[in-house]
Amino acid sequence: MSNIVRVEKREGIATIILDNPPLNILSHQVVRELDEVFHVIAEDPEVICVILTGTGNKAFMAGANIKEFPDKIGRNDVKEYSMYMHRVFNLIDFLPQPTIAVINGLALGGGCELALTCDIRIAEAHAQIGLPEIKLGLFPGAGGTQRLPRLVGEAKAKEIMFTGEPLSADEALRIGLVNQVVPSRDGMKAALKLAEKIAGYSLQALSRIKQAVDKGIDQNFDQALEREAYLFGEVFQTEDVKEGVQAFIEKRTPQFKHK
Repeated sequence: MSNIVRVEKREGIATIILDNPPLNILSHQVVRELDEVFHVIAEDPEVICVILTGTGNKAFMAGANIKEFPDKIGRNDVKEYSMYMHRVFNLIDFLPQPTIAVINGLALGGGCELALTCDIRIAEAHAQIGLPEIKLGLFPGAGGTQRLPRLVGEAKAKEIMFTGEPLSADEALRIGLVNQVVPSRDGMKAALKLAEKIAGYSLQALSRIKQAVDKGIDQNFDQALEREAYLFGEVFQTEDVKEGVQAFIEKRTPQFKHK
């Protein structure tokens, strides 16, 4: 079986490429390969930042493989498969390293849900992003009903899911669904520039920012602040904070070892 999910590594940056043109469909095989790849990335000390994108310029990922759906109708194990997808997508969402999605075309259904697991989303100008499951008598089953409202608010998220209509890149930017819009074919260039900047910092600090935000957002404010204080105390025990502070005092660029 050929690999659909490819990995390229360079100078602290891992680029994960969904290589199933022309639409990079989210099949069962893709979910399994994402599971395998991100388990490895999570434990890779050489990876400080991750970019996720699709091959070509038609689609980041144009949703699930609808041809697999008839086999699910009437079965009693669909919940179990949805929970498996949740585990895989949570693995990506809560990866220790910062993640950047390059939405280089269609990001629909499961493709939109996959993009939502990333910390930062860069959309190319021709991108279309949405959750059209309602048009099949379905609704998002890979975390979309939970991640989208947390990102754009309850009312807007419901509108997107109730209508099933995709958003343009500019509209996605306006509502905060993506961080920036760049010209078509410039997505990877923009992502690499951002990833190179992020990868120059300490993973010890970056991963704790993610923990503080990701866990704190579901806690009450006082609990979230307590978590922040705990993580702040932890980071002061690292080698990187010593290097960062010393480099500042000596007016030089710090050389972080991510320890």
